[in-house]
Amino acid sequence: MPIGPQPRGRRGTVDEPYSPLNLRLILAAFGLLVCTVLSIVLFRTGWTVPGWLLAAWAVVALIDIVVIQMRRRARDRAEGGRGHSLFE
Repeated sequence: MPIGPQPRGRRGTVDEPYSPLNLRLILAAFGLLVCTVLSIVLFRTGWTVPGWLLAAWAVVALIDIVVIQMRRRARDRAEGGRGHSLFE
């Protein structure tokens, strides 16, 4: 990865970096998907305690997605823009 100025078309500067909420949203969605699938697999194989732990992590990921969306909408209102859809 070259070290230098930010690529054209990107928002943010060195002094005021762009918010990483989009990456955080993608990672939370991936965590929700993985935890949900693994939880279902563990419940079907009879491993209930790890299944409940992963189900709890899936709930935490879902809450994180909601918080991220609220922060993205607040950022858009503060910038004077309109709201985004879930993965824009």
